[in-house]
Amino acid sequence: MFSLEGTTALIIGIANDQSIAWGCAKALKERGAALAVTYLNEKAAPHVRPLAERLEAEIFLPLDVRDDDQMDRLFEEIGNRWGQLDTLLHSIAFCPKDDLHGRVIDCSEDGFATAMDVSVHSFLRLIRRSEPLMKDGGTCMTVSFYGADRVVDHYNIMGPVKAALESATRYAAAELGPKGISVHALSPGPLRTRAASGIDYFDELMNAAAERAPTHRLATIDDVGAFATFLASREAANVTGGIHYIDGGYSVVA
Repeated sequence: MFSLEGTTALIIGIANDQSIAWGCAKALKERGAALAVTYLNEKAAPHVRPLAERLEAEIFLPLDVRDDDQMDRLFEEIGNRWGQLDTLLHSIAFCPKDDLHGRVIDCSEDGFATAMDVSVHSFLRLIRRSEPLMKDGGTCMTVSFYGADRVVDHYNIMGPVKAALESATRYAAAELGPKGISVHALSPGPLRTRAASGIDYFDELMNAAAERAPTHRLATIDDVGAFATFLASREAANVTGGIHYIDGGYSVVA
């Protein structure tokens, strides 16, 4: 079994123990990676701090990705403490509620800009800051959903936003491949996470996905974590630019 001993990983997006980022962080830690964990704000800190402690995270700092100063401080701390970064996991998305629940064509200019900034451009900003620390190569991962490729009822504006995220993943992979830095999007099917709870009729979507998937099972955050650790390993060094479906085969069913 591959090992991540001696590597470091930055985890963005743990909200609670149902978060995809939590499943990935656990798996990376179990394989030996040292972790840096962020939390959104002081309201979120009491929920995330106990999980960071369970992970024995060596760095625990606030990060609102819209705050450049916070992002700069985070990477300064990573550089000072570790001098390198091997893995970046970006597992965040946001859209104002009124725009999320409305039609795509009715999305406000501010709502669209906010969703694209937090959900897509923040990944690029994090990659840009990670690049100088990935001196011997590295792995950058984000989280998507098949609503990027197909119309999913009630997913609304997040479909176009995730499509942009997947395209950004491919372009970043092409640009950073010569440096040995791989870029990936993990695309699990419906999962019961805090982010998903904001989408209308999500329980119905989950039930339908489980019924149609060849395995008749939804993916779990542990399934996503297991795949993420492989991508973070040297064994996957020649894999990049992919949208990796971790959904029990649901994405292949017509």
